[in-house]
Amino acid sequence: MVITEEWKEEVRRSLPELPQSREERFLSQYGLSKQDATLLAMSRTMADYFEEVASLTGESKLAANWILNDLIFLLQENKKGFVEYPVSAKSLAELIRLITKGTISGKIAKDLLAEMVRTKKSAGEVMAEKGLEQINDPERIGDIVREIMAANPKQVEQYRKGKTATFGWFVGQVMKATRGQANPQLVQEVLKKELG
Repeated sequence: MVITEEWKEEVRRSLPELPQSREERFLSQYGLSKQDATLLAMSRTMADYFEEVASLTGESKLAANWILNDLIFLLQENKKGFVEYPVSAKSLAELIRLITKGTISGKIAKDLLAEMVRTKKSAGEVMAEKGLEQINDPERIGDIVREIMAANPKQVEQYRKGKTATFGWFVGQVMKATRGQANPQLVQEVLKKELG
């Protein structure tokens, strides 16, 4: 049997990437932390999944975070293995894009992901069914803020007299009234304006 250099090179190219080299590539190519790169590279399935989500979103650190924290936790909670893919890479990428566009908040995204794991539906499908889109309309948030202020004159007075901790209470009331759907940053801006 004659072993040529071409044959050796062909065999070398056909071998899957080893975990150590993949980890090093994740560090340099995606700028992940050592811990995240190590955890993702341990499983070829998870590493491939991560790379697909990262390439679809352009958000490698967010992809790593959602896979290693939220998705893994939900899979364990639902007694599902990672290889079962209840949430496709495309669906997780869609969820991440909804977050980065400001369509949904991180809290809503966690709720969506839990439902996605349970039902195997896409983020868009679950969002449409549950009506979970983030409220980004300043007028609508302003109406809610004014209603809460009118119903709670004592707290308004306390805030205006310098009890600034009441501001957090108002934020909480608006988030409660909108079932967590109001854009938190916008809520704070509108509250500051309305409370004076």
